[in-house]
Amino acid sequence: MTPHEQHHRSPQDDVRVVERLVPLWLEETGRHDTEAARRAREGWEQGSLPPDTAQDLAHWVTARVTDTAFNEDEGPDVDGPARITPADKEAVHRWLAAQGHPV
Repeated sequence: MTPHEQHHRSPQDDVRVVERLVPLWLEETGRHDTEAARRAREGWEQGSLPPDTAQDLAHWVTARVTDTAFNEDEGPDVDGPARITPADKEAVHRWLAAQGHPV
């Protein structure tokens, strides 16, 4: 992202990305660890993610980036219910940092 592009991104832009991706993350988490998903959902609904939950979200969005610039012969092939770009990942990371979480 160029400095010009960064200048035009607002915290509200980051919030929109987070609001789009968190429900997907919660759904996926719920399929693998219902207790972790419950805690994450509670934190999300209360407006404050616990530190371990915030780190899980940061790792999840990084792992789910679908625009990787790899071709199909090189991999990776990241399947998921949404297109997640590197800019989306950065938006989630910025949002988490603004919430006081180390990313």
